[in-house]
Amino acid sequence: MESIKEAHKEEYGEEPGVVASAPGRFHLLGEHTWFFKDKTLSMAVNMPVFVAVSKRSDTNLRFNFVQLGEKKRSSLTSLKFKKEDKWANAIKAVIYGFTSGGYECSGMDFTIFSEILPSAGFGITTAIKTASAWCIRELNKFRCSSEQMLQVLERANRLFLGSLNYRADAFTSIYSKENSLVLTDHSKGSYEIIPFKFKDKLIVLTDARVPRIVTWNEESLQQPENVLLLGELKERKSNVYGGWYYADTSSEANEVLAVAGEDLRRHLKCIMNEHKNLLKAQAALEKVDFASFARAVNASHADMRDLYDISCPEIDWLLKRVQELDPSPDDLRNPVNCGRITGKGFGRCTYTILRKEDLDKYKEKLEEYERIFGFTPEYYVVKPAKGVRLL
Repeated sequence: MESIKEAHKEEYGEEPGVVASAPGRFHLLGEHTWFFKDKTLSMAVNMPVFVAVSKRSDTNLRFNFVQLGEKKRSSLTSLKFKKEDKWANAIKAVIYGFTSGGYECSGMDFTIFSEILPSAGFGITTAIKTASAWCIRELNKFRCSSEQMLQVLERANRLFLGSLNYRADAFTSIYSKENSLVLTDHSKGSYEIIPFKFKDKLIVLTDARVPRIVTWNEESLQQPENVLLLGELKERKSNVYGGWYYADTSSEANEVLAVAGEDLRRHLKCIMNEHKNLLKAQAALEKVDFASFARAVNASHADMRDLYDISCPEIDWLLKRVQELDPSPDDLRNPVNCGRITGKGFGRCTYTILRKEDLDKYKEKLEEYERIFGFTPEYYVVKPAKGVRLL
């Protein structure tokens, strides 16, 4: 708090009028299934982004990201997306989210303070948007409900950034609570807070530092005809969490998906499997059954690797070493550690949930990873955190 106030005063000559923080986050399961009106399980983590804002007497906008040492400029009269503005586009998008909704903003000075950079892939850009939105609302005394703030963020994404809405990001950034997960139901546009009671475990996020290479166009999967295909395989079941399930018989699935090419068929099967894995993880969380939860997580990564084609040898190597930390690594029914690739796109990050006594061994594996692959990974031990707040 003191650091961002000092940085803001040094840059703009006055203390900020308001400061907010929002958490980083990662998705445990289901981040690729939102287009099919499925569910996403997410965790906000104690990797806070701080945003400080003060009013100006003109219509100019100034942005300063302390850790990057970068400064950007714009104005309310020429609010446009510019590729060279990088992270500043996220704040400009939020301003546009307000002004396109009929709110009148003043010129503003922004300071961003985050020890984790947006390139890490842990929801930092979403945190910048959310904290900025809360600052702008407070600074301009806008009367906005939480639902209206969600609409501001959605206009920012859809109208300014040209990206599809992804409510799991916003729900997690806004509504998350300590020691809990956020389960987003995209069919209902709703969320649920689920306690995370595995208190004997450590949560470790790892940036494997592998260059991101797009191996296939994920948007090609997001076509209405694919939604209709999977819709044929959905069955309503009142005794299942969420009220529906995909057909259990492989023969029925193969018959429906026979019209799809081989790659598309595998990707759609992954979407179906991910739904089942998420339901298994949700049930395990409710029962505080770590072994069942870990099996669902490990199975999900296998699908991301073998069916969805988004993993890579480096990521697979890291997660294989996590499984080997188990005292009985061949006992696949009772894992005590688990892990998975994470990220909406073709990410380079993993999350692992470990026994506390296995952390040092995991760090040794990271050192071995660097020797073998030549990439220097960064890891963060994190905890589930609360959502955005004014400071």
